[in-house]
Amino acid sequence: MAVEILLPKIGFSMNEGQIAEWLAKDGDTVTEGQPLFSLESDKSTNEVEAPASGVLKIIAQVGETYEVGTVLGTIG
Repeated sequence: MAVEILLPKIGFSMNEGQIAEWLAKDGDTVTEGQPLFSLESDKSTNEVEAPASGVLKIIAQVGETYEVGTVLGTIG
């Protein structure tokens, strides 16, 4: 069963964020806790870790802004 990668809420006032860079490629095998993408929000950039291990399927595009809770990809 695939695990959804959601845009996390980092900070109390955060409502949206922008994908700065995917640190793994579509189709890569990733491990839980591995840095997955860089997220720009509220004047800061944070690395977000993989929530599970498996094969990465990217949905969200670099440079686009998404609301908190948006599905950015899956790990299956």
